Formats: sequence, structure tokens, C-alpha cells
Amino acid sequence: MTAVSDTTTPLASLADRVRPIAAGGGIVGVHFLSATPVFVLGEEALLFAAEGGEKRVSVHAGGILASASDGKLILTGGDDGTLVATDARGEHRVLATDDKKRWIDQVALGPDGAVAWSAGKTAHVLTKKGEPRSFEAPSTVAGLAFAPKGFRLGIAHYNGATLWFPNASAKPETLEWKGSHLSVAFSPDGKFLVTAMQEPMLHGWRLPEGQHMRMSGYSARVRSLGWTADGDFLATSGSEQLILWPFDGKDGPMGRQPKIMARHTARVVVVACHPHQPVVAVGYADGRVLIVRIDDGALIEVKAAGLAPVSAFGWDAGGQTLAFGTEAGEAGALSF
Repeated sequence: MTAVSDTTTPLASLADRVRPIAAGGGIVGVHFLSATPVFVLGEEALLFAAEGGEKRVSVHAGGILASASDGKLILTGGDDGTLVATDARGEHRVLATDDKKRWIDQVALGPDGAVAWSAGKTAHVLTKKGEPRSFEAPSTVAGLAFAPKGFRLGIAHYNGATLWFPNASAKPETLEWKGSHLSVAFSPDGKFLVTAMQEPMLHGWRLPEGQHMRMSGYSARVRSLGWTADGDFLATSGSEQLILWPFDGKDGPMGRQPKIMARHTARVVVVACHPHQPVVAVGYADGRVLIVRIDDGALIEVKAAGLAPVSAFGWDAGGQTLAFGTEAGEAGALSF
């Protein structure tokens, strides 16, 4: 495998065009509600960072453990056992409370406003009509993702993943592979399901046949992954470079090598694919942020190395603005 681009050479920089944002605490997520970047803080609050002024909204009585957004709402789960939905005005409401006050540490937003969350071994769904559904996984739920087509939820857990149709009486489908599966993602066309494992590797299945795929070679556990807009590549963290697995054929990456880009001395910890173009935002453990163009390997620096690892990215719907945050609360937004 050959690196296409290397961060040791001088790079073009847009760092001087970044609008700095004072988050005041570690950042665990970034989402856009319309044109406004919203930073999910590790404790209690969301920070709305509009250009005209910043607004802090407390939504949990404790730590925020997970977040997701569809551009209209931000869904958050907390260690206070509540699931909260917040809109663009900052108005928020509790959608669910765990009856045992367990942590809500996985959330997902699906088609037509359906929401999913988990506490312990139980995965919950609230349909667009407000009807509750639940499923007991074989072990603690470690990841949730809605399929891009149809009302189906992927659930990562120990020894594999489960495909659950909340509105169907059919038995959920189990995809087995030994080990701890800690996150789950469907390809944009719905033909592949990929999980990140406790070991430094990914496992995947080609649906509906269930054919296995194993993607390894990482120096650390893969904590962040994302699909390019056209579905041709799966971008991943977990190594000292951006690793892009090819999914442009019917067998995905089976028998093929990944594309390696943006090699650096620090490990990639967060990735976020542009919503329309073959471009990936890459965040490193030393705090550096780069934008990588897949077609030719061009690199643009958005943020130099700093105080702490990059912890979150968000693109606006049009792909015109990138927002980022770090574990130390460094934050910014860059408009192109």
C-alpha cells in the first residue's frame, strides 16, 4: 500500500480563515441546524455558534454521551437517563427517560423522524407516529444505525450485529462474527453493513447474502468512519494516515487494497466525508485538521496541531462550512 499524500511537505493553509469559537469545554459532537454550527459539549449543554452570537442551551443534568442530527433536530443521550430533542431555536424536550436511570449512550435518527436509542441491552425505537418499539439484544448495545432504505435498524453488540425491522413481526436477522462490535454503519446504497471492533479492524457483511469482509492493518481501534457521498469509499480513522476502503464494486473491498492518504506522525482519530464531493475532513490526535481531496490527494490545512486530539466534525448540508472541535474545547468553523 502506497501513500498518495504526505503531511510532511508544505501544505496550503486556510487556518487564517477559520472563525474561532470559545466552547469552554470538551466537545463530543458537532452538527448543523440550518446554517448554524451546534457544538455538543461533554457536560450538560449545546453551544449554538451562529455568526451573530453564541448561545448555550442546557439540555441534560450531567454528561452527554451520544448525539445525532438530521439537520432539523439534534438528538442527545445522557448519563441522566434521558433522550432529548433540540430544535434550531434551542427549544428542547425529553423524548424518553430510562425507567432504570441507565445511561443512554447510543442514539440514531432515521427516516421520517423516527428515533432510536439504547440503554444497556435494550434498543428502543420511537416511530414517526410516536409508537414505541423495543428489542433485547444478546448483550450491551454498542452501536445503532438506520438503514438508508426501509425501516430497519442495525444494532452492534458482542459477537456480531442484528438487523431489526421495528414495524415487522419477523424475527430479527443476526449477523454473527466473534468479538466485540462497537459501532455500526450501512453503506449509502444499503448493500453493505460494517462494524468497528474492539480489535484494530473492521468487519463487514454484504447484504442480503451475509458474505463476510475483514478489513485490518490498523495501529489502533477504529473510532470514526464515514462513507463518501457516492458510496465509493469508506473513510476510517485508526492509523497514522487516512484509510479509504473501496466499495465501488459488488464485492466491496474483498481482494482489494485500501487507498492511503494524508500520512502524518500522529494518528487519525476523526473523519467526516463531505456531503457532496470526494473530500474528507481528517482530524489527528495532535489536534491537526486537514481537508483531503480523494481524486488527486491534495491536502489543505484547516488547523495546526494544538492542545488536544480532534474529537468532532460537522459539515453543513451544502458542504460550504466545516466545523470542528477538540477534547480541550478548541473549536472553529471554516466557510469556503
